[in-house]
Amino acid sequence: MNYRVQEIKVPLSYTEEDVRQAVLARTGLLKEQLLQCTVIRRSLDARREPRYNLIVEFTAAAPLPANISGLMTAVHSEEIPGPGTLHSGLRPGRLSPLIVGAGPAGLMAALVLAENGLKPVIVEQGDRAETRAKTIHRFLKTGDLDPASNILFGEGGAGLYSDGKLTSRHKDRRTIRRFFTVLAECGAPESILIDAEPHLGSDRLHAIIPRLRDRIISLGGTIRFNAAVSGILIEQGIFKGVVVNGKPVPADYGIIAAGHSARELYRVLAESGTALEQKPFAVGVRLEIPQRIVNRHTFGRYAGTPGLEAASFRLTRKAHGSTRSCYTFCMCPGGEVLPCASTQGMVTSNGMSLSARAGINANAAFLVPVSPGDFSAAPESRHPVLQGCRFQEQIESAAFSAGGGDFSLPASRLTDFLNSSGSSSISPEHSCRRSKPADVGGILPSVVYETLISAIPPMIRNFRGLDADQVTVYAAETRSSSPVRILRDSSTGMSVSTENLFPAGEGAGYAGGIVSSALDGMAAAAALMKKYQSD
Repeated sequence: MNYRVQEIKVPLSYTEEDVRQAVLARTGLLKEQLLQCTVIRRSLDARREPRYNLIVEFTAAAPLPANISGLMTAVHSEEIPGPGTLHSGLRPGRLSPLIVGAGPAGLMAALVLAENGLKPVIVEQGDRAETRAKTIHRFLKTGDLDPASNILFGEGGAGLYSDGKLTSRHKDRRTIRRFFTVLAECGAPESILIDAEPHLGSDRLHAIIPRLRDRIISLGGTIRFNAAVSGILIEQGIFKGVVVNGKPVPADYGIIAAGHSARELYRVLAESGTALEQKPFAVGVRLEIPQRIVNRHTFGRYAGTPGLEAASFRLTRKAHGSTRSCYTFCMCPGGEVLPCASTQGMVTSNGMSLSARAGINANAAFLVPVSPGDFSAAPESRHPVLQGCRFQEQIESAAFSAGGGDFSLPASRLTDFLNSSGSSSISPEHSCRRSKPADVGGILPSVVYETLISAIPPMIRNFRGLDADQVTVYAAETRSSSPVRILRDSSTGMSVSTENLFPAGEGAGYAGGIVSSALDGMAAAAALMKKYQSD
């Protein structure tokens, strides 16, 4: 009989025998009653001396007496959902489904379709992960931007240069497990299957993505890089393909899985008549704080204990008076701050961590919500639905100028930022290799700046020993999510205006982060297959 027991406490450097002994102590079982033990969930408990809190499944030699089984839950084996079986393959005379974008949504949609024999074709305007890494290295060193392949565009999506967090509020745990299993099979550590707050780090993602690509190709899929979409082919309201690099690519079904920065694609969709709407998002700054301060805040006197990872934080501040709410986003422990760009003359900020999270600084975006009313005056007369994009561009253009016009991020000490003055210097321990002292506050819309100078001090007040001069503020954080939503039907997953076109992921306005984007791509693939089966 299989059972599940919670609240199993073990040290950070626990062994299998530690787990067995803790289960015996927690349940009162006899040694001979306890057979195989498997940890299925692990979270860090840092309230006192740091230790792990486990959920363990085990097999008992026989049904347990009531006085013992009452401490546990009987469980039945649950299979991980694997490759689908809706189709035996692409039917004769039908064109392969087309996927725009090779980020988490596009890659996982392609994998699901390929597993079902539909031979998907991905078109990605950027380059493959390996070549993209070299292009980005050159950009960070020299400021030489490739508008098609950069930190925001290319195989792996914007998440390839991030902390690689695998957290999600999605309720479908079995599908999340399926996604994590795919990642593990492509080289991710097995710990992501049990950790409460798993992460990969940008270095691991760089190894995982090519393996996922190879898996899709081995199943009959195709990926075309440096393939920018310049048109959508629609006949009588039905999707018929796209125009790539000036040439038509016909398809019977399509998934739009571009990322949150796909401004040119939004314009193409708007001109094709595809239904779009403005969407609220958030803008702000990225703060960099010494990691030792964050560790001490979280772990107290146990900071530095072997086995403890760099600590993270999540902070919020409710709206107060005339100021709006503020919250942290994309927190990167032991990470670095990067300048990002997809267009000449504009720059935005981003955070990234490697798997070890071993850098001396932590960073996080501090964001303020904005809505269509805030960007209604942005100059966009032809397609008003894209005013949010223009609003972002205005801020990014101001940041580019303030940073000296070479894709350096404008930066300031927090003290100067709060006092509405420019900085002549920034912390010598700052991480961003392309940054320059500037008046960061002057780059931001007034409502955003006023909220930040009101909200940030109380938000970081509990970081004992933190001096505002140790904190570096970078501007501006503008690409936290898409300013546009590609409208889709909630029951079919299909565009409300274009039959056989399925919007998915962050760029479609229905996800945020690696996990939710991947799951949305998988859902789009399932919706496409359902339509394929019924046609």
